[in-house]
Amino acid sequence: MSDELQLLRAANPVPAGEGRWRDRPLDATAERGLNRLLHSTRTRRARRRLVLRAEAAVLALVAVLAFTLSEAGSSTAVAAPAALVLRTEAPAPSLDALARIAAERARTAGPGDGPRRGSHLQSWSLSMGTGPDAAPPVTVPEERITRWNGDGSGSELVMATDPRHPGRPVIHDDDGHWRTVSDGKVLHRATYPPGSGAAHDGLAARTRPPTDPKALRALLTSLYGAAGDDEGGAAAVPRLLMALSSFRQEWTPGLRETAAIVRLLADTGELRPAGAVTDRLGRRGLAFVHDGGGGATDAADATRQMVILDPHTGQLLGTEITFTKDLPDFRITAGQVMSYEAWMP
Repeated sequence: MSDELQLLRAANPVPAGEGRWRDRPLDATAERGLNRLLHSTRTRRARRRLVLRAEAAVLALVAVLAFTLSEAGSSTAVAAPAALVLRTEAPAPSLDALARIAAERARTAGPGDGPRRGSHLQSWSLSMGTGPDAAPPVTVPEERITRWNGDGSGSELVMATDPRHPGRPVIHDDDGHWRTVSDGKVLHRATYPPGSGAAHDGLAARTRPPTDPKALRALLTSLYGAAGDDEGGAAAVPRLLMALSSFRQEWTPGLRETAAIVRLLADTGELRPAGAVTDRLGRRGLAFVHDGGGGATDAADATRQMVILDPHTGQLLGTEITFTKDLPDFRITAGQVMSYEAWMP
């Protein structure tokens, strides 16, 4: 019991009194602690009432969050995005070929082409409950922009917005209650003066990402919860993709880091080419997919993860997680999108 309590304390992202963090996602250190809990052999069976977030379901265990779905609004606001359409009329390049393209570009990188701390993310996340009284699944769209500068100044902005439907109301999580808000509503805004960075730096933020694929894998394992080189199994690739997502929330990679990411993905040998695709921001990309999430839950086995890369640069454009079979307990049908992340420069 004492070990479990220590794990819980380590995973707690925020003491209750630290109000600044209440509306933020977990930082890298907190996500790493959560990953340890999710993948520990001590993890107990999840309770009946759930909200499935992509990070938990794909990693084979479900986070237990007792949200109350209320004031969900009109069907216009809660409509989930349709799965991206794959185009398979032309042969799809392999990940290895794309890794070589990214490596060629990395060799042209200059001193100013290194990684930048911060990120720009548009996301859609599906939340759902289970049981006869459960509300229909709800899709929550958000845009997050985080920037940190060399002098320690920075800014954070979170908006409720869905670029697929400009001007239409969207769903927002208001302390565990869902309600509709106007498109573009600012949910969180903060600016920090020079010298503030040190107060907000975790270990992941202080650790410049390496440009060697093996070193990057070690970083994702130690700081972001990816499976190590000696850890196989069906959950290894989903854990790696989740860790990569967490890493991208902390850093925007440069040319060299992008080459390391693509080579790392290629070396897994478990992401198969699926065709060309146009993402939800209108960008053309190449899709690579992995089926199944680890086997510990029905939801994990019923998912497919898609990684979308720029065909000319190897840049990570986005990730999509879809359900591949019906889950009646959650009122989910095959083909529904669990989550989508679109990364921008």
